[in-house]
Amino acid sequence: MPFVTDSSKMKFFLFTLLLFCAISVYGQRSASLNKGQKDSIQLKEDTLSLLARGFFVSELQDDRLYACRQFIPALVRTLKVTNSFQYSFPRLENISITYAPDSSFRIFTWQLKVDDGDYRYYGALQWNQPSIKLIPLLDRSGTINSLTPGLTADNWYGVVYYAIKSFKSNKSDAYLLFGYDSYSPDESRKIIDVLYFDKGKPYFGKPVFVFDKGPAKSRIIYQYKKDAAIRVNYDEDEKMIICDHLIENSAALDGQTKVMVPDGSYEGFKLNKDKWVYVENVFPSNSPENQRALRTKPKVVIEKK
Repeated sequence: MPFVTDSSKMKFFLFTLLLFCAISVYGQRSASLNKGQKDSIQLKEDTLSLLARGFFVSELQDDRLYACRQFIPALVRTLKVTNSFQYSFPRLENISITYAPDSSFRIFTWQLKVDDGDYRYYGALQWNQPSIKLIPLLDRSGTINSLTPGLTADNWYGVVYYAIKSFKSNKSDAYLLFGYDSYSPDESRKIIDVLYFDKGKPYFGKPVFVFDKGPAKSRIIYQYKKDAAIRVNYDEDEKMIICDHLIENSAALDGQTKVMVPDGSYEGFKLNKDKWVYVENVFPSNSPENQRALRTKPKVVIEKK
């Protein structure tokens, strides 16, 4: 039975997340783990690692679904250990854990392969405090576009995050979130989203990406050929977001859908006050800076076969 039409399974996932993700009030930052706390987490990490491997490598859809279903409450029970924020989960493969630059929070994200080219994303945001403050992130990416602002945690554009960059927006802290989405059999996506907080509640998407024409965008979505490697990240040397410029694949065969591929040049966004302003051509094509960018282009590999 196709996963996307199985509402009972989806409701189970949402119920599990909301049931087990305990929300507590803000408090002081977490302290170092003592031996007992560390031992307790490491014991639970063994189970988490097995379950995470299960929903990544199991060949049967039902097995992957079962492993993910068991992983969610197991993760929450582990994070309920006092000062768990201080544990980095070094053996927890296939789960991305990204930290705010000031370590005020971290985000767990992972993907579940439903079928070939069909993925679901899961996540949770944990605050840095002794007792648990954890909010589940519920994937609704099918209804979200680049203009949709102010989404709550239960309307999240589901991806696996690989980087976070802080900046100021209206004199308040905000964060660029860089994520990967396997998306479809032929195409992948990389997303630049914005996270900010209002009265302690997280929101995603803010109209801070400004172009010469058209409305400001709340997030940037790059959709490209599946086997292409593209750069979408903040560059500390250049002090700006640098992204591959994409063009239609002119080599596509007759009858094939054309997809976007990098052309060897770079575009980006530079912070101006509290807006990220589009820069059409970051480097001249043959400049040393462009060659450096090509050499250091990172590859984010999420999908496991």
